[in-house]
Amino acid sequence: MDDVFVGSLMSSPVYTVSNDTSLQNAGETMREHEIGSIVVVGDDDHLEGIITATDFIHVVAEGDPDPNATVASVMSTDVITTTASESVQTAADIMIEHGFDHLPVVDGEAVIGVITTTDLTAYLSTTEDPSPS
Repeated sequence: MDDVFVGSLMSSPVYTVSNDTSLQNAGETMREHEIGSIVVVGDDDHLEGIITATDFIHVVAEGDPDPNATVASVMSTDVITTTASESVQTAADIMIEHGFDHLPVVDGEAVIGVITTTDLTAYLSTTEDPSPS
């Protein structure tokens, strides 16, 4: 996987919201586009955070979510990113090390995609020998 790059497997386009977007609207966007995460960006489109389906599960599990809650109240802000030119192996290592299912792909300050465990699984299912080297 060292000769396969993130850019060739990442999911794009990236769906984004601002940190003041309601959880309901973010959830509807994720459901509508059948995605497991949505990237949170600031006014200048820089990465501020990410919210995932797992974050929504935590909100529901905590009971009676605030109908006025925004993405800012539950998003992860300590986001680790990768680049399109990074090897898929390195991205997979980062995801395993940190327990991530979604890793935003950036070009400078701009988020250009997301690589997911689903993307990696789809790639591995097409290789002749998917066993790790």
